[in-house]
Amino acid sequence: MGKGPKAPPAAAADRLRIDKWLWHARFLKSRALAAAMVSEGAFRLNGQRIDKPGRAVTPGDVLTFALGAEVRVVRVLACGTRRGPAQEAATLYEDLAPRASGGTAVPASAADQDGAS
Repeated sequence: MGKGPKAPPAAAADRLRIDKWLWHARFLKSRALAAAMVSEGAFRLNGQRIDKPGRAVTPGDVLTFALGAEVRVVRVLACGTRRGPAQEAATLYEDLAPRASGGTAVPASAADQDGAS
């Protein structure tokens, strides 16, 4: 019988610390920066303010946070296993906030008025 590393249980693979997930998804450049921002209370998980970097996120959770001059609202689609390239990181979440083609968030009032004329 080998004493090698054990695979994590299936339930553990479906959850990940929020600081680690933010780093995997490439929202922040370091895990330490992610942990610091979470500790400051800059994130909401499913509408509830969180301040513990060890809080687990699971697929289906919705995160709301300010990043630069915009507010990001994303749904967690997967936890990921590593910090891969940006293309791989983009598969970890779905962006729920409407965005303009230039990459900036569209104000809600402008998004509502587009089809009103």
